[in-house]
Amino acid sequence: MTVRENLEFPLRRQLHSLTKEEISSLVSEALENVGLSESIDISPSELSGGMRKRLGLARTLILKPEIMLYDEPTTGLDPITSKEISNLIMDVQKKYNTSSIIITHDIECAKLTADRIIVLKNGICEAEGSYSDLENSKDEWIRSFFEK
Repeated sequence: MTVRENLEFPLRRQLHSLTKEEISSLVSEALENVGLSESIDISPSELSGGMRKRLGLARTLILKPEIMLYDEPTTGLDPITSKEISNLIMDVQKKYNTSSIIITHDIECAKLTADRIIVLKNGICEAEGSYSDLENSKDEWIRSFFEK
């Protein structure tokens, strides 16, 4: 499937009443929002890793969800692209008024995107708070995540 077909797929599956023109408009808007407008008719296999992540984001955003769940959104990306993805997450939150749950080991992503961070240890909540709260924790294990 092309990038266009990838974005049309969830619309056809979830919103059966849309016209071709409405679908086309939503696809164009989604691609514009993630900076991939020029990639509409190519195969996702021709996209870089960061561009594929943005396409995945567009595919979800096209359905206008209230809550976004991100699982390791910056894994495997270079620092510059990771920061771009983190900034895109923040832009999406503002533009679409969505809440986000981000599972990440990338502390820079958490620092940029999170209002509240929960640190898990063996599947149990070990600490919760703002980046600053956790960075200044009295617990050495918690602080170790925030040291550079």
